[in-house]
Amino acid sequence: MDAIRIDNLTKYYGTARKGIRGIEQVSLTVAQGEFCGFIGPNGAGKSTTIRTLLGLIRPTEGSAQVLGLDIGKDREEILARTGYLPSEAMFYPGMRVRDVLKLSADLRKKDCRREAATLCERLQLDVSRKVEELSFGNRKKAAIICALQHEPELLILDEPTSGLDPLMQRAFFEILRERNKAGVTIFLSSHVLSEVQRNCTRAAVIREGRIVACDSVEALSRTSAKRVVIHGRVDLGLLSGVRDLEETQESCSFLYSGGMKELLAVLAEGEVHDLSVSEPDLEEIFLHFYSRKQ
Repeated sequence: MDAIRIDNLTKYYGTARKGIRGIEQVSLTVAQGEFCGFIGPNGAGKSTTIRTLLGLIRPTEGSAQVLGLDIGKDREEILARTGYLPSEAMFYPGMRVRDVLKLSADLRKKDCRREAATLCERLQLDVSRKVEELSFGNRKKAAIICALQHEPELLILDEPTSGLDPLMQRAFFEILRERNKAGVTIFLSSHVLSEVQRNCTRAAVIREGRIVACDSVEALSRTSAKRVVIHGRVDLGLLSGVRDLEETQESCSFLYSGGMKELLAVLAEGEVHDLSVSEPDLEEIFLHFYSRKQ
């Protein structure tokens, strides 16, 4: 059974096909136990997809199942078995952090005090503070603990690291990797490509409300194009397969998808002091998906 299965999910805000586009014909599966990234900039449709999955908004068309349950009919059970972290955390004013954590646990009818205490220690969160006194980063920590303390079998995390400093980001991903190793499925939306590349085994790329790529992170990073950096003077005018060229008087850098024989011939005619040829990183692949025409 897949932890998440989405079939042609579409959401328009307003009149169907005439309102504001949220997502269009999104299809995606996430296997149980997978650590899957969901990549796209703000406005691409990540949050709309997640909120529709959790039954927080109704789809215009299509269907989806979470943990084998229908998102329309079984919303309460889905929410009970899932840990959800919204991109922006909001709490009732006047409450202290300990009260927020207890309320979240009580809504799930579960005693989470031991796990909450462990998470608060690891993320360095003071539970005696009032929520309106918290920085954005500490509010995010409180929301993370609310999502994790009941030890759900599926975590759906929407831009989870925004507001966290680098040390807390490291601690957070250590926790996620531990949970994933124990069998928890993680679906993480992000526009920070480096954290997806370091932590996820598979990723889907969403562009303007549509999935444009879905594969293992390794496969997405693997491409026929190479990143070439040359120190020296070379005339690239007759070389085909060059894109994203950046030049200075002393060096140039570009993505190259042509033949190596042609590249070497051009280099032999120039004055090359140093040369590197490497695989492009995930960010460059991502920009490729966003710059090409659909």
